Amino acid sequence: MRLPRPRSLAGQLFAMQAVLVAAIVAGCALFTYTADRSQAEESARRQTAATAAAAARSPSVAQAVRSADPSAPLQPYAEALRRDAGVDFVVVMDPRGVRWTHPEPDRIGRTYLGHIGPALEGEVFSEQYAGTLGPSVRTVAPVRDPHSGEVVAIVSAGITVEEITERVGRQVGGLLLVAGAALALGGLGTYVVNARLRRHTHGMNAAELGRMYDYHQAALHAVREGLVMLDGGRRIALANDGARELLGLGEDAVGRPVAELGLPAPLAEALLSAEPRADEVHLTEERVLVVSTRPVVGGERRGTVVTLRDRTELQCLAGELDSERGFTEALRSQAHEAANRLHTVVSLIELGRADEAAGFATAELELAQTLTDRVVEAVAEPVLAALLLGKAAQANERGVELRLTEDSRIDDRQLPDRMSPRDLVTILGNLVDNAVDAASGAHALGGGNGASATGSAARPRVTVTLRAEHGELLLRVRDTGPGIDPEHVEAAFRRGWSTRGPGRGIGLALVRQAVHRGRGTVDVDRGAEGGAVLTVRLPLPGPVRRPAPPGPAPHGPVGPSSAKGARL
Repeated sequence: MRLPRPRSLAGQLFAMQAVLVAAIVAGCALFTYTADRSQAEESARRQTAATAAAAARSPSVAQAVRSADPSAPLQPYAEALRRDAGVDFVVVMDPRGVRWTHPEPDRIGRTYLGHIGPALEGEVFSEQYAGTLGPSVRTVAPVRDPHSGEVVAIVSAGITVEEITERVGRQVGGLLLVAGAALALGGLGTYVVNARLRRHTHGMNAAELGRMYDYHQAALHAVREGLVMLDGGRRIALANDGARELLGLGEDAVGRPVAELGLPAPLAEALLSAEPRADEVHLTEERVLVVSTRPVVGGERRGTVVTLRDRTELQCLAGELDSERGFTEALRSQAHEAANRLHTVVSLIELGRADEAAGFATAELELAQTLTDRVVEAVAEPVLAALLLGKAAQANERGVELRLTEDSRIDDRQLPDRMSPRDLVTILGNLVDNAVDAASGAHALGGGNGASATGSAARPRVTVTLRAEHGELLLRVRDTGPGIDPEHVEAAFRRGWSTRGPGRGIGLALVRQAVHRGRGTVDVDRGAEGGAVLTVRLPLPGPVRRPAPPGPAPHGPVGPSSAKGARL
């Protein structure tokens, strides 16, 4: 048998509030009734006291008492006074308690029902007593002889309890009407409030809301992606653990405006956007984030839901994949060139020129070996050496000369302890790629910069310096391109800035991000030949051996530009 579903939270609150309102109204009504009755009884005592005192001080009463038949003058006087004072009875009696007056004439001459002892002693007092007219509130006062001061008669004025009850009943009718109106208004207000609560809670009961909250908290902490919720005032309403880590938020982030979080301007603009955004790439100081936003709308803008995905490692892998593709293209090109040279050697042999064929083949082998030996001798770190050899092949494919300066020197494992080899590949690879793009683009547009050291026609050139000294690792890349306008230096390191068309412009942004992770610096200058010079300095963990003075390469001069550096 299926148990009935518990009442919703709104229903439970409505029932509780309705009972509470009814209890409050009933309590107020009871208190008001009790207070009104007490006031009515007190008012009756004051009224009867005034009436009895007026009759006791009246000279006509004292004069009538000394007559032979006191009832004759006193009965009309007492009835007139009773009607004028609004009391139920005014009884005048002798000191023994025998009535001289009464509202019911047949009771005249009978003994008064009540206490008269204090009055005989000259005291005025009030009491509640059940007499011939029923329970009443009465006041008894003595009548004194004006000459001797002796108590010669007693006056009792009273109002029946029935009359008091009728007075209170008339007040209670109005009270009940007000209480009913208050109960109706309270119930209506409670219904309106709970109807709104029902809409907000979607008719769920307390157990369901508690369970949903537990699931909500567990999901927020379990999801690795970042989740941020902004309220209508563009303040952080909620941020899970992933969002705090990805954005570098502190414990006090909730409740703070987005503009005060110190986020990069493009990222802050995306979070504050009124339009939905999907899979936008943004960079912080240390991460590459994919950001999606969607406003929460329900009649008015209530806030924004933001999801964040960490693409830092994926971006590095994408960069490595691009490098691998470049290496593949370079190998394809070199394979094509090697095939051409092999055909040349075979043709020379077929023509009977074996000596020329051997000399041609030997020269090609010596050049290739010299390039490899120069890089390996200067850069003992295998990751950087392999990167340079690959970039040299790529540059040569595009007609750009890649040089390694003679003073370049990095020993094995002489790397910053804060950085992984992947970050170094990101820095050097992007700097060389941008330099090759700039140099080849300037050359294609006729932007050559004079003659080479040998006086030959200018060839686009990229010069690389790698050196570990003075407690830091120096990476410098110089090109013969158009350079970077000083006004655009800061913009060049932002995502999306590029002079090469859409879909580019993330390389230098990744460089600055990796340099920041390594606690280093990156500077941009203009070279003597007009191109850009980008210098990266990264702190090294321990003492660094100063490089030896530059000398000739182990295998002698390499090409026509050996005086300035080894050509790769």
